[in-house]
Amino acid sequence: MIALELDVLEPLGRVIARPWADAVTGMQVDSRRIEEGDLFVAVGGGADFVEHALARGASAALVPEDGFAALAAIAGEVRSRSTARVVGITGSTGKTSTKDILFALCAPHFRTVANEGNYNTEVGVPLTICRIEPDTEIVISELAMRGPGQIAWLASFVRPEIGVITNIGPAHLEFLGSLENIAAAKAELIEALPPGGIAIAPPEPLLEPHLQRTDIEIERVDLDEPLPFTTAYTQRHQLVNTRLAVAAARRLDVPLPDGELDVEFSKHREEERELPGGGLLLNDCYNANPVSMRAALEHLSERAAGRRRVAVLGDMRELGPEGPAYHEEIGELVRSLGIEQVIAVGELARSYGGEWVATAGEAAERLRAGLQPGDVVLVKGSLAVGLEVVAENLPA
Repeated sequence: MIALELDVLEPLGRVIARPWADAVTGMQVDSRRIEEGDLFVAVGGGADFVEHALARGASAALVPEDGFAALAAIAGEVRSRSTARVVGITGSTGKTSTKDILFALCAPHFRTVANEGNYNTEVGVPLTICRIEPDTEIVISELAMRGPGQIAWLASFVRPEIGVITNIGPAHLEFLGSLENIAAAKAELIEALPPGGIAIAPPEPLLEPHLQRTDIEIERVDLDEPLPFTTAYTQRHQLVNTRLAVAAARRLDVPLPDGELDVEFSKHREEERELPGGGLLLNDCYNANPVSMRAALEHLSERAAGRRRVAVLGDMRELGPEGPAYHEEIGELVRSLGIEQVIAVGELARSYGGEWVATAGEAAERLRAGLQPGDVVLVKGSLAVGLEVVAENLPA
């Protein structure tokens, strides 16, 4: 992190500093992750861990009056001291994967910082910004939201010059009420761009009312344009994400690869692992909504290439009153694809058909008991369903 003097922190709350410390060079909210010279910000119940953080080498600890506001203020100060080019990425689905792809494109050529995994909220985004060093050249920050105003808040201290919106879909519909409201919330990223900034978006009618600024550049990406390189992955939706990442990379003057692009995707997102007897696990259990569920099921059928398909599918949460209808649509898709075995997990998942169980633990037991050599298994559901135990229970 770009070093911050302790007097910058004093208006934010109570500062407990080492006698010799006059600045901090990193920031953490988890005392177990503290390294020498860090600032420990005691959000939530973190005040109980101040002594632990100092014992691990923190230069100072901050017990803030308002945790989120303090994190944002610290991140904003770090951002103001950096000349790095900053990209903000949001969207209903694909934002983490697009971030991963853009990082894979940028990192070989520029000193690049990107958020870890899904560090994309009021806590994770400041932690990402505070990883900026004096020599950082590119920052990629994924921005998430569950309601209006949240992306505007994050962008206020991230201050991106390039904004990427991956798509608009019924994620968090329970909190926003309509797809139009979701589009408006995502478009807060566009409104946050400075004059001369660049907005990158797919051809999405719901976004068009928000793509009217005349003081920024607006690029609508052709999602069918051939890629200038090959990829180590073949999912159609990931190729869409790749085209969006390529558009951002070009704006950053990043040289594109001559051969194959290999991307390390974040954990529990489209992980592939071989199973005994020539089988394959497609572990995509981090989250789910109707758009990503449809894409995952279609990819299962393509990837199976004639092998028996098994789908362990959990509830899709936060869809509001339309939730049952969306689950019925996915059930119709499952039946139209002819997937050989379905294990549905959760009340709403009953609409998928197949064998129903109440918990992820039961699903893990049923799958392990019925797994056949050569099976291709998809595990997909909302994070709250806890389907990671299904993948962890399968033999290596």
